[in-house]
Amino acid sequence: MKNIFTVVALFLPLSVWSQDKIVPIKFGDMESWTVRYIKESGLLGGKTKTLYALGPKDTIGCEKGNKCYDFKKTCWGISNAYANVAGVAKGANTTQPERRGDGWCARLDTRMETVKVLGMIDIQVVIAGTLFLGEVIEPVRSANDPYGSINMGIPFTQKPKAVMLDLKMRVSGEQILTKALGVRASKIVGHDEPEVYVYLEKRWEDEDGNIFAHRIGTARQRFVKSVSEWQNNYRIDIHYGDITHRPDFKKYQGLFPDGGQFKAKNSKGKMVTIQEVGWGTADDVPTHVILMITSGCYPAFYGHIGNAFWVDNVKFVH
Repeated sequence: MKNIFTVVALFLPLSVWSQDKIVPIKFGDMESWTVRYIKESGLLGGKTKTLYALGPKDTIGCEKGNKCYDFKKTCWGISNAYANVAGVAKGANTTQPERRGDGWCARLDTRMETVKVLGMIDIQVVIAGTLFLGEVIEPVRSANDPYGSINMGIPFTQKPKAVMLDLKMRVSGEQILTKALGVRASKIVGHDEPEVYVYLEKRWEDEDGNIFAHRIGTARQRFVKSVSEWQNNYRIDIHYGDITHRPDFKKYQGLFPDGGQFKAKNSKGKMVTIQEVGWGTADDVPTHVILMITSGCYPAFYGHIGNAFWVDNVKFVH
């Protein structure tokens, strides 16, 4: 598969703590953002919307028309996206920089995005604020396949011990959340929780362009309660091989449901499902890493509106 980035460009050694080597992820200090302006269609009111991308400092205007963002400038994908469905332009923004002392962090919010056509509500969707390693394929053309525009994961051959980050969060204690897939919103029973996860995969492609993977390493944690104060250098360990026999194993840490959940570009440039077909061994070397930080653990268009997740200084521990 075509490399988005080289490992050398992405990860820059910082320091050594005891026997651990701390390796920041590029732009993971949340200090550099691209500001984008998207002009929404006249049918939606024609407002100019501000979207952010975690990447090189830049400002992208819309005076000469909306521009798709080149996610090859960064290793980070984001829940903020420019959509153009049947000629109707729309911007969504649920992740943005926020001041933290003299610098910046990222704030990820679960929000309801509403499309009003001629002043009347036409479409409602719930979007969780999310940062992930990978790219968004813009413009997004459909809401029917939420992962169809996300090239998930990046090439990666290292085997870190853990992911580390600074975090705090606001988590609703209610057991009711919102389901909004488009036409109308409804309430369902459930508890939505911010989460962080790392999947190390060994991928391969068959002659027909299908992508398969063995899961080599797994780290996944959900946060059930609010954390009001910053927790610096919070560590989530990565476990290798088949983790289903671990006493602390949780079902959501397992392989993708039905084999596939996310998509990636194959060697032909086509987006196809990443089919996780089994567990690798602790001796296997990964080819790709998926890292996701999100304000909600439910599938796309479900969530508790008002959940928020603040993150900063994302890095790997080796």
